[in-house]
Amino acid sequence: MHDGQSRGQAPMGLFRLTWPIFLEFLLFMLMGTADTLMLSGVSDDAVSAVGVVNQYVYISILIMEVISNGASVVVAQYIGAQRTREAARIAALSITLNLLLGLAVSAGLLLIGNTLLDDMNLHGQVLAHAKTYMGIAGGFLFLQALINVFSSMIRTYGFTKQSMYVSLGMNVIHVFCNYLLIFGHFGLPKLGVAGAAVSTVISRSLALVVFVWMLYRVMDVRMVTRDYVTFSKEYIRKILKVGIPSAVEQVTYHVCQTVFVYYVTFLGSAALASRQYAMAISQYVFLFSLSLGIGTSIIVGRLVGASRTDDAFRQTLTSLKWGVALTVAVDVIAILLRKPLIGLFTENADIIRITSQVIVLSLVLETGRSFNLVLVNSLRAAGDATFTVYMGFLSMACLSLSLGYLFVFKLNLGLPGVWLAVAADEWTRGIVFWFRWRSRAWERKSLVAPAEPATVALT
Repeated sequence: MHDGQSRGQAPMGLFRLTWPIFLEFLLFMLMGTADTLMLSGVSDDAVSAVGVVNQYVYISILIMEVISNGASVVVAQYIGAQRTREAARIAALSITLNLLLGLAVSAGLLLIGNTLLDDMNLHGQVLAHAKTYMGIAGGFLFLQALINVFSSMIRTYGFTKQSMYVSLGMNVIHVFCNYLLIFGHFGLPKLGVAGAAVSTVISRSLALVVFVWMLYRVMDVRMVTRDYVTFSKEYIRKILKVGIPSAVEQVTYHVCQTVFVYYVTFLGSAALASRQYAMAISQYVFLFSLSLGIGTSIIVGRLVGASRTDDAFRQTLTSLKWGVALTVAVDVIAILLRKPLIGLFTENADIIRITSQVIVLSLVLETGRSFNLVLVNSLRAAGDATFTVYMGFLSMACLSLSLGYLFVFKLNLGLPGVWLAVAADEWTRGIVFWFRWRSRAWERKSLVAPAEPATVALT
């Protein structure tokens, strides 16, 4: 399963790495869209409830990515430095750490999940649906922790196509189980929101089994049992040096999004459902930049590990041009087709009107986001994760939340006010990260030195 590559080398063409990542994330997003579409057949309240719970689920997943994000950067740099035995040890350690963290997060959601939802200004059926979904999806969230670390390791080793195949299978199973369990076909009980949660657990469980088998197949130097229980302080320090800032930055973003959801609850159920439908459409707009960012980070991590910083610098700028161009093109298409796209989810005239307004504003928001998704991933891959978290906190927590409150409650802009506040944050961070990358301060942040003069072909 090594595609003819020699030991210590890796396939590094940007397109070769990125298109399977694009398809994998597309399939992952389709799984969320399938939930939204099918649950819209139950009620708009069901969609709203799952949307609120998913804010907490996303934050929890990002907490669990402390390990997988940090380990993927460290492993990429060790592979670039041709220190593959140590890369395997770090991969095994990251799996153990993510399992422990995932179990802790799942237990936390089971214990305090209902309390969190009670504080979100939800009422009636929305609250009831939300508690049902939280109890099932939250309790088994440790499965996603393991999927995250296995899939990120497989991508880091350069086998993005194989990871994409597993995602395809997981989505097919998930949609089929949704069909059976949400609506009660073939004699099965009609579970509604609970069916969507159970379907998620089943598909993740089966995908995890395949990911475990696949990682062992793609590694040049494989993990052994003792690697899982050898807690090296040096490796843990390097993982956390990247992983904690990365997770803090992303948790900050989603905490802010949760606050925005809280703002939106005061605008009524139509605005809450509109936000969920707009997010379901917008995620496909930034998918291109997200995929390019992940693919670029794999290349940059290898190049920095091999001390080829000039190549890393140029690669990121090239990826950024593609990311912005593709985002603008896809966003224009989404704006032109916004009415038919929203009509897939609902026939409510108020929801269609509100969602249409924010989809138009996404042209401003998503172009700024495209800068962040490429530049942030490159800065992390180079080891410069601490700067991104400081800047992220200042822009997201201090700037966007304040603007959101002003736009929503003082200027009465409604849901479009939330979109404008988020756009201001994305552009602020994007511009700052652009200057940070151009300054090349990240060149001093490498986590590993090459074992020998690097001669690996990375382009």
